[in-house]
Amino acid sequence: MNALRRHWLRIAITLVPVLLALGHSVGAWRSPFVEPFDNFIYDARLRLTMPHTLDPRIVIVDIDDPSLQQFGQWPWSRDKLAELTTELMERQQAAVLGYDVLFVEADGSTGLGSLRQLADGPMRGDRAFAAEIERLAPLLDHDAAFARALTDRRVALGYYFTQTVRPHAKGVLPAPLLPADAFPSGHDRSARWNGFAGSIEPLARAAPASGFTNVLIETSEDGVIRAAPLMARYEGDAAVPGYYESLGLAVYRLAHGQPPVSASLAPTGLAGSGAPLEALMLDVPGGRRLRVPVDQSASLLVPYRGPGGVRGGSFRYISAVDVLRGRLAPGELKGRIVLVGATAPGLQDLRATPVGAAFPGVEVHANIISGLLDRRLPFVPDYAPGYEVLALLVVGLTLAFGMSLLPAARAALLGLGASVVVVGLNAALFSSFGVVLPLAATVLMIGMVFVLNMSWGYFVEARARRGLARLFGTYVPPELVDKMLERPERYSMRAESKELTVMFCDMRGFTQLSETMAPTELQVFLNTVFSRLTAIINAHRGTVDKYMGDCVMAFWGAPVDAPDHAVLAVQAAIEMAAAVQQINLAHRASGRPEISVGIGLNTGVMSVGDMGSAVRRSYTVVGDAVNLASRLESLNGHYGTEILATDATRQASSLFLWQELDWVYVRGKARAVALFTPVARVDAAEPALHAQLERWSLVLAAYRAQQWDEARQLLAPLLAVDAKKVLYQVYEKRLASMARQPQDPDWDGAIRFETK
Repeated sequence: MNALRRHWLRIAITLVPVLLALGHSVGAWRSPFVEPFDNFIYDARLRLTMPHTLDPRIVIVDIDDPSLQQFGQWPWSRDKLAELTTELMERQQAAVLGYDVLFVEADGSTGLGSLRQLADGPMRGDRAFAAEIERLAPLLDHDAAFARALTDRRVALGYYFTQTVRPHAKGVLPAPLLPADAFPSGHDRSARWNGFAGSIEPLARAAPASGFTNVLIETSEDGVIRAAPLMARYEGDAAVPGYYESLGLAVYRLAHGQPPVSASLAPTGLAGSGAPLEALMLDVPGGRRLRVPVDQSASLLVPYRGPGGVRGGSFRYISAVDVLRGRLAPGELKGRIVLVGATAPGLQDLRATPVGAAFPGVEVHANIISGLLDRRLPFVPDYAPGYEVLALLVVGLTLAFGMSLLPAARAALLGLGASVVVVGLNAALFSSFGVVLPLAATVLMIGMVFVLNMSWGYFVEARARRGLARLFGTYVPPELVDKMLERPERYSMRAESKELTVMFCDMRGFTQLSETMAPTELQVFLNTVFSRLTAIINAHRGTVDKYMGDCVMAFWGAPVDAPDHAVLAVQAAIEMAAAVQQINLAHRASGRPEISVGIGLNTGVMSVGDMGSAVRRSYTVVGDAVNLASRLESLNGHYGTEILATDATRQASSLFLWQELDWVYVRGKARAVALFTPVARVDAAEPALHAQLERWSLVLAAYRAQQWDEARQLLAPLLAVDAKKVLYQVYEKRLASMARQPQDPDWDGAIRFETK
């Protein structure tokens, strides 16, 4: 409760974008940014989840540029279309054929109409002329030829609905899919049209099915085809009023024996006309009932398979010229659903879609048919508005309170986590079940909440924290200051006992080097080296305690807890030794003496806290474990190593392969200490290195058992491989010396070092 009282204003400020988003969601006001952003999200999500595979069941016969160059500009004579239909339905044995083209005008390419006008006019008395015309009529009436090609074949033609102030109608419509009174009045359940451009009567009567080719685009939208209507209501008087089907639905039904269609209304709990349309139901023969979810305009979200076009890879495209020239093997399209459409730019049947800016209109119908066949039908559920409101409330309140009460880092993680959960759930529902839920308002709300909350925290509440930083920053390491700024109440600066890893790093050869340098040059050199070493320590989350001449002291595990503090310390030590070797490369080039480092590491319980006098204080570590690390640092020169560590550090750093060096008594310690040095990472160690260490362990075992000859025999191969290794030379001398002395029953195998 105290925290709520302290942060109530920050919580209130953070709730402002939550309320704005809720207002948009419930319709109290409309943001101009939410809908375009939702469209952007939907498009991106659709592109990421498309199958990108070929659907072999559907083939598109393309009226492309080569076809137009071969047979002339569109429209072609109907005898050519009759030939195309016969080729596809007889020789190729297509299952269904759909024409995504219009046949509004009669074919006048042969002049038959003009000849008949002559026969009825100036040549009325010429019976021979009239008889010749009637004899030639079957050959010149291409519409009749096309109609004969359509008869008794599963072919669907396209037509177009219009909406004008003064209705215009041309051609003939098929029978409606559903009667005009199929639904209770008073609620729009599809787009309404008052005019049409249908096929001419001979073709409309011959074709067993027809479907409209309209793609519904609201004037307020961006013109991108995300959904296409499956059903539309005609209300004019030039045809039977009712609900008519789209070309895609007509072709699908034709392929399945034209099953009846019924409508499913959303359960609103209210009787009468208020129930909106939610799905079309098809009784598909031989399978379970197909439920096709649609929106209030009877439109289906188009289940695009890929980017579209000849190279899109979703459907096979065949040039119309190849079909008409008989270049396909007989039966090559057997059982396929064939759609005839145009991709030639001059025919203006290219549409803007989420997956392409110039998408062939015929492929929109192909994707709808493919989705119906696969039952892959994305939809916006009727609970989408309620879901959005619930998501805004839950996420908004969680962020408003959580980000106001948590420290900055955790608040940022909470905001990121909320975004991941919201976006992840939305994407999972879409990819697994095709459920399309609104996301833009929630994402924008999260972004606004984050910006407002963090800005308030930085510019208002952080003033007190910055005062704390000014107070302690003069003697507290930056790492501790940063941590204190996150949760200052957790840090009292009082000393505490913790298990940490401490490091002492001393430069060897520094005295000789300093004698060859001017003071300013030496200063630059020390600053460069310490900067390199400090950067490595900081990169591994260590705290630099102090610099002591040519030595740097650091520790891991405080003030920031680090369960892997020993691993971090060892990694830092290895990189520090490597950095010094890089510095030596420059020294060799300039003729200066080389330097080396001696690093001592120890892991143990030590006191850590703000210690010192009233004049000078610092955040440091003290204790016996610290002293031991200091002693180890000085022993590196004896063994020719750069890093020495205790057994406690070795056990806490199992990522590394270690070589045991010795048991030693150091000043101030009553018990012998085992010394180890890291030789490689376990996952990068070569088999030869493992074999070498196994032999070395046998040398140590024989040495500690006072079996001097056996130890010398085991050591000999190691010396042969690496005669310059100081460790092996040390033991060679020890064994040579001890072999001349009698065995000591009280000897424990440890060496005593009395100096630091």
